Amino acid sequence: MRLALRGLSVRNLGMSVLAAAALVALSTPSIAAEVTKTELANRSITFTRDIAPIFQEKCQNCHRKGEMAPMSLVTYEESRPWAKAIKERVVTRQMPPWHLDKTVGIKDFQNDISLSDGQIAMIARWVDSGASQGDPKDMPAPKEWPKTDGWQLAKQFGPPDFILKSEAYTMPAKGQDQWFRPVTPIPVTEPRWVRAVEMRPDTLAGRRITHHALAYLQQDEGGNSSVGAMNQGLLMEWAVNKQFDIYRPNTGKLLVPGAQISWEVHYHAVGDEIRDHVELAVYLYPNGETPKYRTRLQLFPGEPFRGTGLVLDIPPNSIVESEGNTVLHSAARLENFQPHMHLRGKAMLLEAILPDGSKRTLSYVDHFNFNWMTNYIYADDAAPVLPKGTIIHVVAWHDNTAASPNNPDPEQWVGWGDRTVDEMAHAWVNVTDISDEDYKQWVANHPQPAPDVRPSRN
Repeated sequence: MRLALRGLSVRNLGMSVLAAAALVALSTPSIAAEVTKTELANRSITFTRDIAPIFQEKCQNCHRKGEMAPMSLVTYEESRPWAKAIKERVVTRQMPPWHLDKTVGIKDFQNDISLSDGQIAMIARWVDSGASQGDPKDMPAPKEWPKTDGWQLAKQFGPPDFILKSEAYTMPAKGQDQWFRPVTPIPVTEPRWVRAVEMRPDTLAGRRITHHALAYLQQDEGGNSSVGAMNQGLLMEWAVNKQFDIYRPNTGKLLVPGAQISWEVHYHAVGDEIRDHVELAVYLYPNGETPKYRTRLQLFPGEPFRGTGLVLDIPPNSIVESEGNTVLHSAARLENFQPHMHLRGKAMLLEAILPDGSKRTLSYVDHFNFNWMTNYIYADDAAPVLPKGTIIHVVAWHDNTAASPNNPDPEQWVGWGDRTVDEMAHAWVNVTDISDEDYKQWVANHPQPAPDVRPSRN
């Protein structure tokens, strides 16, 4: 498989970044040393010298006290009882939660938390050789983590310009999933541009019942906007492993007076009655500063639209492929790829069909995991820049068989729906629209990659 869209860059083009919890590692160079196969075979592997740096870089964002993971991997004493389980999870690519096929499509990502082949081999060798501690003097200094009781982006941008709060909702200990849809006004008295947003349930208990939360932006732009008089774009989504959204310099989202947030919070019962709400911190550009590029978070369907809605038809004991197409009405840069499916989701492919009919494979998640709504953020020199008229082609696969580990009942027919036991198939992609002139200038400065073909599948 040839690499699609390698080496792309737009030096002065703003880029929107959908951040995840693992984004702490974005600006941190790799500190986990790679070793050759010969070195790996000829020396002992110890926790303090070899494994602890890997855990610091790729695991401890979640695997530390007070975070979502069930165990801490900070010290040797905490890690050693889990050695065999750690090996099994990393060798099978279940952890860290990075579910892309790394051999196809775009390979360079801003927030890549995956382990390299060398790191996986080192962890396996450490476990197989007895999981020794090593010399305590080799232990790296503990990594400092941002406090979880404050806003993570405050360190970069200062306090939020304002915080929006949904109404509170009480989820019973038992019951069907609920979708709570309150509305909150946005306190702006003149047009302002957003450079970053951060979203979260208010309490740790609230995170247990919140499957995901959407903050739709509703505002009347007087018919002058290219997206219509009543703009209802998605300002932010909160999900496990996704907490904030930083827009690149010279890129942002516009707020106008009278704007409001229409929330959609998906709650599910966890055995305890819990009352909570969702909060959205907004960080603005300085008053009067207008970025050149406007970005929008767009849903690209991976299922057909028929009649009045999206359609999925997944018979019992079957694996089903579905697809959807969306035309880009202006030249654009795609900033990320975030597949969204439910329990039976198996894989999703993102392709670009150019106006000349050629295809490029952008990304392929070959082992989707419903428990991790991972967002794959393209690196500066890899994000695809595409011409007007490009078709974004999303292909999704659902596994409704007993082999699917999360399948609640392979004997049931499954269709499209909001409930977790129903199914969906779409990709969230942040799209930065650019002018035709911007695109022509970009093409003149960048060699065009050869067309790709679909990745092979079993």
